[in-house]
This record gives sequence, C-alpha cells and structure tokens, in this order.
Amino acid sequence: MTTDTPAPAPAPTAPFAARTVHRVGYGALQLERLRPRRDEAVALLRRAVELVVDHVDTAEFYGHGFANAVIREALRPEDDVLVVTKVGAAPDPDGPRPLRMAQRPEELRAAVEANLRGLGVERLAVVNLRRPDTGPGMPAEGDQVVGLDDQLAELTALRDEGKIGAIGLGSVTLDGLRRALPAGIVCVQNAYSLLSREDEEMLRLCAAEGIAWVPFFPLGGAFFPEVPKVTEEPVVRRVAESLGVTPSQVGLAWLLHHAPHVLLIPGTADAAHLRANMAAADVRFDAGTLAALDALGTVAP
Repeated sequence: MTTDTPAPAPAPTAPFAARTVHRVGYGALQLERLRPRRDEAVALLRRAVELVVDHVDTAEFYGHGFANAVIREALRPEDDVLVVTKVGAAPDPDGPRPLRMAQRPEELRAAVEANLRGLGVERLAVVNLRRPDTGPGMPAEGDQVVGLDDQLAELTALRDEGKIGAIGLGSVTLDGLRRALPAGIVCVQNAYSLLSREDEEMLRLCAAEGIAWVPFFPLGGAFFPEVPKVTEEPVVRRVAESLGVTPSQVGLAWLLHHAPHVLLIPGTADAAHLRANMAAADVRFDAGTLAALDALGTVAP
C-alpha cells in the first residue's frame, strides 16, 4: 500500500474570513455533554486554545445556549479566536426532533440577536446559514420553505448594520452557492468525508473563489445510517495500523491533504480526544497510501 515517496505535507494554516487560521479548529456541539460539569467544559476550551485552536464553530441552539455561554466564559480577547456561529434552526424540545428548522428571514434575524446575546458580543465574525437543501438532516416544510435570495437579503442587511461580519452557507447545493456568490460567501459547511465526496465540484468552486470548505460529518454520520463511517473502512483501518495512529486521525488527515482550503471543526467533550483530533494535522502519508485513500469513496467526475 505504501511507497517511499512522500506526499506533499498539507499547509498548517489557511485563509478564513479575511484572516489566517490553523486548519484544525473545534466544533462546540458536544460541549452539551458537559452541562453537569461546566468547569470541565470551560477547561476543555482553554485546553483547545493551548493546542492552537483559533476558530470555533457554535450556535445558540447548541445545548439551548450552553455552548455559547461556555465560549463566552472561556475565551478571552487576547486569545484571538474566530468564533463562527450558525442560524437556520431552533430548539424544539417538545417536537419529534430536538431541533426544528427556522428559515424565515425574521427567524434568522432573531437567531443572530440570540447569538449576540449568548456570546456577549456586538458583532458576530461569521454567520453560517444552515439550509435544508442537501445531505442528511431536517426537511423544510410549509412556511419553512424559504428562498435563498430572501435569506441572503436579510443576512446582508445584518452585515450592513454591523451585527455580522461575514456570511457562510451550509447544506447548500452547487447552484445555490453559485447564486449566492455575489453576497460574498466566506465559508461552506456541507456533509463531506473521505467516503462521501458527491460535492467535489463544489469543493473546487470554493477553492477558485477563496471560500473555506468546512465539512460536517468528516468521519461519517453517527446518527444517519446512510452516511458511511470512515473509521469502519478496511483500507482506513489498515493505514491507521501501519502508521500507528487512529482511523479517525487518518480520516481527518486525508481531508487536510485533499485540498488546501479545507478546515476541520471536530467536536469532543474529552481532552484526550481533543488532543488526538489536533494531532491529525501531523499525520503524513506517502504517495502510495494517499493514492489508496483517494481511490475510496464516491468521487464526482
């Protein structure tokens, strides 16, 4: 599987929203697991900063505001961490799912205001609009079927008001991204992994436009059986064993090798797992191993 020829090492940093960040950040979704032990949640974020995490992905609907509250307590101005929020969903504790879509322009504005309050800031650096257009997740029905143009108009107005700095999109189609480009998109968050690469053309468009590609489900979907799990792929497991790393680290490292504008936001509630995620940036492949990994998955022509 391997050769003696090394593959080029991935760049350690990449542009994101008019600045440069380390390519492995932190996703705050799993902080909710530490709700009974808030001090541990704060300490975990402080440890992330020590490990050079300088971009964090969050939302007011993560833990009904818990993640944002921990970020507000843990991060300091001198840490210079780029906090990226998202809108397009809202908690629904009495519904069939813990979240519901919240796509109407007035709901997007309300979500921006909620994130501002939760984080204790006057301006959100980046706001990602979570669309229901692609990938696994919640469908949009009834008044939640909202045109992208109307949503972008509201987010642009919020940017003009100084409440947000930049706009990103999530679960968007290729056509939707193309239509949104005039709004100045800085980030795309779609489901994407070594084994799920239907969005390869969109990834290339993002590279051409200087847009960060920040995949969710980078190792497959734990809650969606139809999304293949990277860590269960035999080739991935063999590579991990040969390199003395974990299958998760192989899956994350492949993403960093695959395209220079890929940024990662793996989440965890465990300090050891956090360190392992960060160490994925140090995993190197030789040319043969990288070719074997490249041959996996669903690759668009």
